[in-house]
Amino acid sequence: MNKIRASIKGIHGYVPDYVLTNSELEKMVDTNDEWITSRTGIKERRILKGEGVGTSYMAVKAVQGLLEKTNTDPAEIEMVICCTSTPDLVFPATANIVATQVGAVNAFGYDIQAACSGFLYGLTTGSQFIESGRLKKILVIGGDKMSSIIDYKDRATCIIFGDGAGAALLEADEEGNGLMDFWLRSDGSGEPHLHMVAGGSRKPASHETVELKQHYVYQDGKTVYKFAVTNMAHAAAQIMERNNLSGDDITYLVPHQANKRIVDATAKAMGVEDAKVLMNIERYGNTTNGTIPLLLWDFEKQLKKGDNLILAAFGGGFTWGAAYLKWAY
Repeated sequence: MNKIRASIKGIHGYVPDYVLTNSELEKMVDTNDEWITSRTGIKERRILKGEGVGTSYMAVKAVQGLLEKTNTDPAEIEMVICCTSTPDLVFPATANIVATQVGAVNAFGYDIQAACSGFLYGLTTGSQFIESGRLKKILVIGGDKMSSIIDYKDRATCIIFGDGAGAALLEADEEGNGLMDFWLRSDGSGEPHLHMVAGGSRKPASHETVELKQHYVYQDGKTVYKFAVTNMAHAAAQIMERNNLSGDDITYLVPHQANKRIVDATAKAMGVEDAKVLMNIERYGNTTNGTIPLLLWDFEKQLKKGDNLILAAFGGGFTWGAAYLKWAY
C-alpha cells in the first residue's frame, strides 16, 4: 500500500473581463509597450471593476467552476484555505466568506498571507491535513485584487500587477501521485524592499497615510529582482537534489509569474529547457497568489497523470519556496 499523499484532483480559475493593455498604460504613466514587454514579458493584465467587489468575488467564481467540473457537492468540502494579500476585509477571513457563498456549510477555513508565495504555502498546509487522514476534501484558493493596492501613477508597480484567482481541490491519493516534497523559507529583513507601509496595526489608516499614498504597494525593483532570481532557483534546486531529479526528469516548471526574466533565470539554473516552462504572464501579469493556480488551469489539458511538476514562488517580505508535485489526473 502506497503512502497517502495529497493530490490536486481538479483546478479552475477566474480572471475579470476588463483587459488593461500596455498601450492603455502608456496614456497613464511615462512608459511604453516595448519597455514593459522587454523588462517583464507582460502585454496585458485583467482588472476587476465594479463597486463592492473584492477578492472573494473572483474566488467564488473559481470555486464554483471547480465544484461543477469535478462534480463535487460543496457540503463535502471540509476545509477552505484562501491565500491572498488583498482580503475583502481585515476580518472575517475571506476563506469563510467564500465558503458560505459556495455552500461549503461543513467547512472551516482561514486565510494565509505569504505574499506571492501564498498558494505554495496553502498547498503544503492543506496537504498535511489530507496526509494525516483527518480530512478528505480541501479547497486551496489563491487570488488577489492587486488593482486595489496599486498606484496607477507609479510606473514601477502599475505595469506589473493584475487581478485573478484560482482554486484547487485536494484529495487523498494512494497511486503514488500528489505532493511529493516541499521546501519553504522566509526572511523578514526583506520588508523594506517590498511592502505596503500603512493599513496595519503599526500604522493604521488616517488622513495622513492616505494623502501620502501609503496604502499602495512599494517595491525596490532591483533588490527584489536579485533576491528572487537567487532564491527561486535555489529552492527549486533543493527540491530537485533531495528527490534525485534532473532537468530531464521534470515535465514542467510551474513558476510564479512575477517577471519573465526571473522565470528564465530560474529555469536556466535548474537546467530546464524553455519548452518545459509554463508561462502566461503576457496575458495576466503578476496576480500574486493567483499566478500558480491560474497557470495550472490554463495548461490543465496539457498535463498528464504522473507528470513531474516543480512549483516555485517568491514573494514580498520575503517568502519563497518550491514544491515537487506529481500530477494526479
